[in-house]
Amino acid sequence: MATELVDVATGRKPADLVVRGGRWVNVYSGEIVPDTDIAISGGRFAYCGPDASHTIGERTKVVEAQGRYLVPGLCDAHMHVESGMVTVTEFCRAVIPHGTTSMFIDPHEIANVLGLPGVRLMHDEALAMPINVHVQMPSCVPSAPGLENPGAVLTVKDVEEAMGWENIIGLGEVMNFPGVAANDPVMAGEIAATMRAGRTVGGHYASPDLGPAFHGYVAGGPEDDHEGTRAEDAIARVRQGMRAMLRLGSAWYDVAAQVKAVTESGLDPRNFILCTDDSHSGTLVEEGHMDRVVRHAIRQGLKPVTAIQMATLNTAQHFRLERELGSIAPGRLADFLIVSDLAEMVIDDVYARGVLLASKGRLAIDIPAYDYPASAKNTVRLGKTLAAADFDIAAPAGANEARVRVIGVIENQAPTRALEADLAVENGQVAMDRANDVCQIALVERHRGTGGVTNAFVSGFGYTQDCAIASSVAHDSHHIIVVGTNKQDMALAANRLAEVGGGVVLYSKGRELALVEMPIAGLMSDERAEIVAAKAHRLVEAMRSVGCTLNNAYMQHSLLALVVIPELRISDIGLVDVRTFEKVELFV
Repeated sequence: MATELVDVATGRKPADLVVRGGRWVNVYSGEIVPDTDIAISGGRFAYCGPDASHTIGERTKVVEAQGRYLVPGLCDAHMHVESGMVTVTEFCRAVIPHGTTSMFIDPHEIANVLGLPGVRLMHDEALAMPINVHVQMPSCVPSAPGLENPGAVLTVKDVEEAMGWENIIGLGEVMNFPGVAANDPVMAGEIAATMRAGRTVGGHYASPDLGPAFHGYVAGGPEDDHEGTRAEDAIARVRQGMRAMLRLGSAWYDVAAQVKAVTESGLDPRNFILCTDDSHSGTLVEEGHMDRVVRHAIRQGLKPVTAIQMATLNTAQHFRLERELGSIAPGRLADFLIVSDLAEMVIDDVYARGVLLASKGRLAIDIPAYDYPASAKNTVRLGKTLAAADFDIAAPAGANEARVRVIGVIENQAPTRALEADLAVENGQVAMDRANDVCQIALVERHRGTGGVTNAFVSGFGYTQDCAIASSVAHDSHHIIVVGTNKQDMALAANRLAEVGGGVVLYSKGRELALVEMPIAGLMSDERAEIVAAKAHRLVEAMRSVGCTLNNAYMQHSLLALVVIPELRISDIGLVDVRTFEKVELFV
């Protein structure tokens, strides 16, 4: 393309598209340049300057910016499509009107269910998109060996193979941070294979400990981290040469605290990156995607250009794609937005590769549906029909009261608390304590049909009615998590997911109140994003109707088995104390 771009820039050849009279948000110089024209040829920027009239020919399409802002297409540096409840295609349909033109996805959810073939399915679907969807090869399947049993296992050889695929951009978040710090051969082997391929190693250090274990983790090779929740977390990572990824997802609100490293401590913002990590379909359709994150970052005190740098150029440089993405500059892919209000990120038009994809919040193109094979469906195997008795928790012999460990949910954050509670014993069974917001949680094995059920207690959802919610999205091994105040409803909810092939369902007093079917690996719907968003909205309303006031409670629910984020989690082997990475007993 270089010779063609030269011809257009010098006026020897007409451009395909010229946008005139815009305010150029220049992420390289950190300024807004008025009265700028941009000329595009073959899907790339050829000229960015004060007057592009010399590039206009008879067939050149001319768009008048009329003083509006010309902004690089937004990049989501770390996210999981599966958490949107939809396929890559539907995710793109939902986020393109919000200005997202590049995504860096880690499909470790489908990898935990279907292994390497599942990763390949999403890799190939990503290649068919009209925007840039780069794939990180999942690194930790299982996320914590010995503490959970997923539906598949990925090896160093799998990582080596994937590094040769066309659209693999790097290694997905390395969640086994104790393994890296201890020189686990699998972790070290995967990181080495990624480095040999010249790709980026994604990080995930989910511990507040910034001592030797943290330094060992950084020395092992991870180049970024999105698990910080405090300003000191962001500062520590940047000082060690990592990129601090600040996330605002559906349930993770980690930007406000960490961005103070820039706004108050004065650190160089070029090593900070914005991302979403996890956004469900309701958030995407109703609130936005990376435009939402940029708006939020600006409200925390960042200059608009700085916030945009964190969602564009910084991301492109981190993934070694600076010559392709992240800026409006000659040679780069012509991914840009026409924005009428910069601080509020009011996006009028979205272009990718020089093609208008969305205008005024609506898609201007059609993206054909992507069909998943039968092998990606019917993955929920319980092995038996569950009954209320499967959720009984027998008390120690002769006890009238039992002291138990309780998983404590923290609103708007991924970590949990390791709590304890004294619960009554009724007819030999440990009882829930609805008055003090202690209800039951169960993990039901669903990959091999063992019939296994692990029972424990959780607090923080606030359920006040007889109810149960079950989900086959249960990061990261994706068994079924059931949380409820009534065991009969818990059994009905889990059995219902087996019937529909996975998803999330809420029962109350024997009646189904809401259902979002997700038949693809039990993780994704095969319906349109707006349909899924409507079902997700009904789920939220149903959860509120039974007493749950927690913000984005479903996202919190889906993380309760994530045995790489402190403090206390549940897995198919029992309760796991993630502070020590050891199984612990339910009874204290």
